[in-house]
Amino acid sequence: MHYFISDLDHTLLRTDLTLSPLSIETWNRHTNKARMGIATARSYTKTRELLKPLRLTMPLILLDGAMIVDDAGKIVTIKAIDKMLGDAIVDIGTQHGIDPFIIALSDRAPQEHFLYPRRLNAHQKEVLKGYRNDPRMQFNPENRTMEQNLKIVYFGEETLLRALHNEIKQQLGDAVEAKLSPEKYGGGWFLTLLHPEGDKAHALSSVAELLGAEPRTMTVFGDSINDIGMFRLAGTAVAVANALEEVKKEADIVLPHTNDEDAVARYLDTLER
Repeated sequence: MHYFISDLDHTLLRTDLTLSPLSIETWNRHTNKARMGIATARSYTKTRELLKPLRLTMPLILLDGAMIVDDAGKIVTIKAIDKMLGDAIVDIGTQHGIDPFIIALSDRAPQEHFLYPRRLNAHQKEVLKGYRNDPRMQFNPENRTMEQNLKIVYFGEETLLRALHNEIKQQLGDAVEAKLSPEKYGGGWFLTLLHPEGDKAHALSSVAELLGAEPRTMTVFGDSINDIGMFRLAGTAVAVANALEEVKKEADIVLPHTNDEDAVARYLDTLER
């Protein structure tokens, strides 16, 4: 049995957040002979919306690995930052003059809350434009976290976020997973804080165990920093042409095509030749 897991943004999805007809047809055809899954930084609600045309035959890895959801929408695992640690992270950010977005659960349902603060910088305001009229949005003027925080995300300038990253690691150490990365398409940088086992690599191990498989039997596709742990664990790591250079260095295969050129679909089709 073959296993394929793809990142979404800038990997399987085109830059306009759509799936091409070729990608849909190729992906669905491969579900007849392989297990096909997704590992994304996106939430359950948005992922299901974007992937309506696709057949998925593996549990979904969501929110960078903080949540795994099965085909029926049932939560398999949650790796959340608790309120005490979450508030400590927020307080460090406050000292640096920046407030985060917080993706959290109020109960054990896949539908999440997206908390946004009173104080917003230009990068954060730009992000919020994509969430107009989203029922998950919740104003968070007190800038406090919830009981189950799936991820805490800061958007801003590199210098500020690098200093914040270093401060969080110095104060909190291994209690939190911190990933700093450029948002090369929209400008700015983002700093994502996760449970130490809430990344894609740990989630890939969990999914492999659920399926009775080994990570080395899996092929993964990606483009960004949050894919590197998954790349190191999987048997075959495939980077699209538009991937960050740090990601390409970790890949077994670097494709000649970008996400807008159906890179994943074209690669899958080469396996049939």
